[in-house]
Amino acid sequence: MRWVCIVGMMAVLSGGLIVRAVGSPSGAARDYPIKAVCTVGMVADIVRNVGGEYFQVTSLMGEGVDPHLYKASPGDLRLLRGADMIFYNGLSLEGRMTDILIRLASSKPTHPAAGGIPQELLREPPEFKGHYDPHVWFDVSLWMHCARSVRDRLIEFDPKHRAHYEANAARYLAELAELHAYTIKRIASIEKSRRILVTAHDAFGYFGRAYDIEVRAIQGLSTESEASIKDINDLVAFIAERGVKAVFVESSVSERNIAALVEGSRAAGHDIRIGGELFSDAMGRDGTPEGTYIGMVRHNVDLIVEALK
Repeated sequence: MRWVCIVGMMAVLSGGLIVRAVGSPSGAARDYPIKAVCTVGMVADIVRNVGGEYFQVTSLMGEGVDPHLYKASPGDLRLLRGADMIFYNGLSLEGRMTDILIRLASSKPTHPAAGGIPQELLREPPEFKGHYDPHVWFDVSLWMHCARSVRDRLIEFDPKHRAHYEANAARYLAELAELHAYTIKRIASIEKSRRILVTAHDAFGYFGRAYDIEVRAIQGLSTESEASIKDINDLVAFIAERGVKAVFVESSVSERNIAALVEGSRAAGHDIRIGGELFSDAMGRDGTPEGTYIGMVRHNVDLIVEALK
């Protein structure tokens, strides 16, 4: 385990930024709603569900936004500076915002949701050596650790409403437990030989491990990595060998590589189709079921099952 301390409140854990900041004194006067700014929608969804009426939650990255490549705008910086609390995923998902988060942590509570996950449960793929896979939300049981961590940070910041946050968290955790069981059952309904998920980038490693489905991708963990012709050709050969019938595009990643994969497979005499669009690094549009974490996961699971059965 590798730790580097900065300004007494930050650490880098095997390449994943972990920022801690001290909240306001428990006896301090508090204005409501408390303003929380979150980086990605999945984290914002936890804070909304647990914080409830006492929190006003803003997410910087909306529908179709790739957090690996995201650069904060001047408007984002104003929102972050005006926030009472900041929440982000961590584990280097928001890599280009690292310096900003470090600076803000010296003046306000700045918390990584993934910081609540025991280290031994994190993936460290060989091709990403020295860094953890940041896509932890695709194992719902891991995301439950994140929800508990957010609950604890809200109570720490606003102990006056502890019972409210505990009750909201209990309800949300029960819904997540139900979602986890639903996902296990639905993926298990696919014949084992057909349980192969091919996507644009390697966001579904935790999903594959948790729900017993083999995962292959064109790009690596970060969309900053470039897929080579060899990567695509190797995957074309794998698809033909295993008889894969469908591959999937992602809402926050260009379709270019998947289109090349489909074209290459057809040129090699193996006909595959695009099984639909999965939500990977961003949720769906606000106001839709897919614009929530639970709705996003259910959409993905149902689409995968329909395409692969």
